[in-house]
Amino acid sequence: MKKESKGLLPEWLETGFVNLLSPLVDLSVRLNMHPNTYTVLGLLLSSISAVILVWSPSNMHWAGFFILIGGMCDVLDGKLARQSGQSSRFGALFDSSIDRYSEVIMFFGIAAYYVGNKNYLLSVATFAALGGSTMVSYVRARAEGLGFDAKVGFMQRPERVVFIGAGALFYYPLFPLSVFNVSNFPVTLLDIVIWFVAIFANITAIQRMVYVYKQDTKK
Repeated sequence: MKKESKGLLPEWLETGFVNLLSPLVDLSVRLNMHPNTYTVLGLLLSSISAVILVWSPSNMHWAGFFILIGGMCDVLDGKLARQSGQSSRFGALFDSSIDRYSEVIMFFGIAAYYVGNKNYLLSVATFAALGGSTMVSYVRARAEGLGFDAKVGFMQRPERVVFIGAGALFYYPLFPLSVFNVSNFPVTLLDIVIWFVAIFANITAIQRMVYVYKQDTKK
């Protein structure tokens, strides 16, 4: 097969970020930490972000911060598992399952925020983003269960976490939609990101299905 298509994040950025975490991984190995510690911590941080989005939306930037740190934990658990020799099939299942819960909780917080602000169109877009994100993971898992490779696509988990986290962290009104006679809701970076994820996550799921189809037809 041809080389896997990359996501929207530049490879140098992903590599540089992972390298920055190496000292923390080394410390975790010396402390004999279990990879699941970071997995559960990521879930906890995603839950905190959802609580902020629902009950303290004026602190949106903190929600973005916790989303990004939670995403960092997702990198740490896998790297720690490999470096410490604690990789296992159950660990991989546990990590993937908790990641799905983390995303569901994150999107729930965002949707609740939009519903609370009576911005129902964005709440629907958030649901579409969640659906697309779920399908991205499902298609890969189902394909790999059938013996295919499907780790391709524009909007994989790292992109979703980084874009949504940054959108919440830098949550500032960009311009009012009223200038287009659409509504009185100001457009923020998070709004744009949610639409972006809603579109490209679903495109990524289709990309993966097409990728598997090509593998299957070459047999």
